[in-house]
Amino acid sequence: MRVKLDENLPVQLKDLFTEAGHDAATVVDEGLGGASDTAVATSCLSEERVLLTQDLDFSDIRTYPPAEHFGIVVFGSPAVRVMRCSRWSILDRATGRGSPQGSAADGGRPAHPNLGVT
Repeated sequence: MRVKLDENLPVQLKDLFTEAGHDAATVVDEGLGGASDTAVATSCLSEERVLLTQDLDFSDIRTYPPAEHFGIVVFGSPAVRVMRCSRWSILDRATGRGSPQGSAADGGRPAHPNLGVT
């Protein structure tokens, strides 16, 4: 999976994704710190990356239609709060600790079907 971490997320997440075998980049590493949301979204689109962010502006599907992006995960949005309450975690899935069937290692919970993280 190719991800880009927005500047409002801990830089340590890049190492977590990289160690799990994913292609991770950060907005800051690419010189986009302080850039407009449009510039960040355009960069993700051109690089075919999923954007991980806490910027609630990205949750507006009128501005960022899901069909036009490789994925935008907004931590702090209602959907993520529901996932947290349901014990779903994109980091668990991205690091391979979750599985579609669930296992003893992930507490027996199945992977969330809508995350699409492999």
